[in-house]
Amino acid sequence: MARFMDSFKGNVRGFGMIFALLALIVFFQWQTGGNVLTPSNAMNIIINNSHVLIMTMGMLMVIVIGHIDLSVGSVAATVGIVVALATAEWELHWALAVLLGIALGFLIGSWQGFWLAQIGIPGFITTLAGMMFFRGLNQYIGHSKTIPVPEQIQKMGSGYLPEWGPNTGMNNSTLLLGIVAILALVFLEFRKRARLTRINADVPPLYASILKLVLFGVVIGYLVQLFGTGRPGTSFPIPGVILVVLAIIYTFVTTRTTIGRHVYAVGGNKAAAALSGVNTKGTYFFVMLNMSVLASLAGILFIGRMRASGPADGLNWELDVIAAVFIGGAAVSGGVGTVMGSIIGGMVMAVLNNGLQLMSIGAASQQMIKGLVLLAAVAFDVYNKTQGRPSITGWLTRKKGAPSDGASGGAITQVGPVDPSKPTEIA
Repeated sequence: MARFMDSFKGNVRGFGMIFALLALIVFFQWQTGGNVLTPSNAMNIIINNSHVLIMTMGMLMVIVIGHIDLSVGSVAATVGIVVALATAEWELHWALAVLLGIALGFLIGSWQGFWLAQIGIPGFITTLAGMMFFRGLNQYIGHSKTIPVPEQIQKMGSGYLPEWGPNTGMNNSTLLLGIVAILALVFLEFRKRARLTRINADVPPLYASILKLVLFGVVIGYLVQLFGTGRPGTSFPIPGVILVVLAIIYTFVTTRTTIGRHVYAVGGNKAAAALSGVNTKGTYFFVMLNMSVLASLAGILFIGRMRASGPADGLNWELDVIAAVFIGGAAVSGGVGTVMGSIIGGMVMAVLNNGLQLMSIGAASQQMIKGLVLLAAVAFDVYNKTQGRPSITGWLTRKKGAPSDGASGGAITQVGPVDPSKPTEIA
């Protein structure tokens, strides 16, 4: 069993948050009489929260470099109203309107990245100004009107994978997606074993890999059954597919690419990163640009789900996104966090919202509960770090008997100013 548990080493730091998410699901499933884990409710959770979950990937990188983006909701609203106007009044093809919205997000991100990277205005101030400016621009452009969007954009934001082929008792597109996911996990697991063998590293026993694959296979099989057996015409949501694809891309970018390593290096210690040859200005610019592009995509998906763009779009989105990233294990001081951890943190918030609504808890009480959850998660991390203990994610995932050094996951850390004459310590 110990070797089996060792086979999970090197995976997402947020395994503990997965257990917390599962516990939350079980609790609400019990309290609502089984209304959480139903096909329709599961689909609603994905569709209603995909825009927030997509933005967590960008916000994670912003927080890792030590900044905050308060403008994401206003940027999404501005892009949403432009896309709606482009299709409804400018008679632009819906695909070109979507590309126009992404391009607008690119320009907005370049604008905000310029003020942070080149002028040196902190991200908090830059994006606070952006929040006010783009909120006003949204209402100025749209004249505070609700503007409908075409069916194709509606399908992007709230559609489902199509049905095809023989009758298998469930949606074949969802079934195929599950099979592809299982095959990908098998491929990655055995490629990892081959790589460890090639470098003469300690390879877990074959049974441990098989048990792990069976465990994940059971989970994927349950999700396929859950999403593939809903009412006719439904399946795994299209925004969920977009979310999964982006999660794979951003996990790769943050863990396997030079720009990803630079983001964590700058967040861990900007001065040390600069001395190591990292282009800190370029990293800041890229992160802000990326955040606005993801916000523009989130805004397009949202107006698709709502079937129209309106003046209230994007209100308080930044609060939900920031909360999700911190609950998912990101450090307040920067330098620490994972894409999957942030998505899981977003799912915790999504399930919490959904469960409280199913229990008929009032909106005021929901806000108070979410605030307490965020405060508790961050306070636990901060307290343990000041005591030299691991963060909440590290505490939940560390091996029994392992020494506690207070590190949260391999980031460059240093207390106090940097002395160039002394080597920088790496945790």
